[in-house]
Amino acid sequence: METFITGFLLSISLCLDIGIVNVAMIDATLKYGRQAGFWMGFGSCFGDLAYAILALIGMSFLLQFPLVQWLTWLGGGSLLLWLAYKMAREAWRDASAAEGEHPPLPARRQLFTRGLTLAMASPTSILWFAAVGGTLIARATDGSLSSTADFLSGFFLGGLAWSTFIVLVAHHGGQTLGPRFKQGCHLASAMLYLYFAGLVITNGYHALLK
Repeated sequence: METFITGFLLSISLCLDIGIVNVAMIDATLKYGRQAGFWMGFGSCFGDLAYAILALIGMSFLLQFPLVQWLTWLGGGSLLLWLAYKMAREAWRDASAAEGEHPPLPARRQLFTRGLTLAMASPTSILWFAAVGGTLIARATDGSLSSTADFLSGFFLGGLAWSTFIVLVAHHGGQTLGPRFKQGCHLASAMLYLYFAGLVITNGYHALLK
């Protein structure tokens, strides 16, 4: 049980960071409803789980390769710039959209895949696993199969609990405050994506070109 709780709490500590996955879940919930936000969060849980497994087998070793570093920084930076533009465009559209307008719900597979992709591409998640989580996860189990399974189960359920919480909060906020809340979230999302993009590109420049 102790190993399970450790995995659960480590997952929550990762999710507490205001990264691209949380922003994307809020956006999906406001735009399409709770079901969409949940499926995106569900997909992100599998992305985080994949990184947790990599941490158990030595993720820090993989990050030593220059090719992996280039893919991480340039790929993550480009994705964040695109998402910043997309959120700014959504905020502009929100200002002129009809109040009752509600876009059709995307396919579950599409939402799941997007959540998974964002979790795997999130620079804050990569930094967390590389700098903090990797070491903690590697020491969290005794190496046995049962201990590893307990830890990974707790880690996955922690992410799922957080995703559910974020979706419910976003849904309640959207219902209470209306279209202005949605527009404000899109504007805040655009600024966060732009900030993270600058951070990723700057760190990549100093790490790979200097």
